[in-house]
Amino acid sequence: MTLLVVGGCSYNSMLYLDEFPREPGTYVATDFHETVGSTGAGKSLNLGRLGMDVTFHATIGRDRYGDVIRDTFADEPVTFVHDVDPNGTERHVNLMNADGDRISVFAVEPTPGLDVDDGRLEGLVETADALVVNPGDYTRPLLAAADRYDVPVWCDVHAYDGSDPHFEPFVDAADYLFLSDEGMDDPREFMRERVDAGTDVVVCTRGSDGSMALTSDGSFRELPAESFEMVDTNGAGDAYVAGFLYGHSRGEDVETCMQFGTLVGGLSVSSWDLAHADLSADWLHAAYRRRYGDTG
Repeated sequence: MTLLVVGGCSYNSMLYLDEFPREPGTYVATDFHETVGSTGAGKSLNLGRLGMDVTFHATIGRDRYGDVIRDTFADEPVTFVHDVDPNGTERHVNLMNADGDRISVFAVEPTPGLDVDDGRLEGLVETADALVVNPGDYTRPLLAAADRYDVPVWCDVHAYDGSDPHFEPFVDAADYLFLSDEGMDDPREFMRERVDAGTDVVVCTRGSDGSMALTSDGSFRELPAESFEMVDTNGAGDAYVAGFLYGHSRGEDVETCMQFGTLVGGLSVSSWDLAHADLSADWLHAAYRRRYGDTG
């Protein structure tokens, strides 16, 4: 299964605190590191380590942060292609507390209306078995390309609140839609609306409360989270999507895909990075046998 992941790459400064500051002052971080970040990078790194055929397109700057991103993917089983953003590489400063909550500060934002090589991107869409698209200005035109070439669209809208117009084209186009429960009071109602509108599968991740899925045949499933040591919660949702997609590529049923997602997401939070160094298809199947008592 050939996957094209488009959009969502940055270079992040991670600051860890026992608790978020409540007032101005000087604070001492409990830890600090810098790393490749954002949703497309997280999905690509996890999918690549699971042995999937992945091409990842992103925008980066002609700067040392862009160089680090290119060097990172050169060492990964992912084909990385990019366009240049004259504004520089997107950068975030993320504050993390001891509970795994995050405050993100966008230090460098991507250029609005950035010109990218549309012909190259459309060619990549045409030859892909699935388009994993992350909501952004330059990724929006690819939704029409996926429709023209009958390529299924996988989209993660994160903490979507059900009404933000930025996400609506992606929500409407997605055949496989992922979101977290942070943005709305009743995700189940939204999930039902999307399935009624034609979405094949809608999955809602709920952090430590697990995940739930609704499919086009009306089947609803809930799955608890599994216990993993928490080091850094960044990228857990992206890792879940990667595990789910891996299961889907093998023809597994939705519940098994959710279980794969749960395990890959859980392993992710036990690492400082978006994808755990131990992640592989062999690790996943061994973990599946231990946790669920089947071959997976």
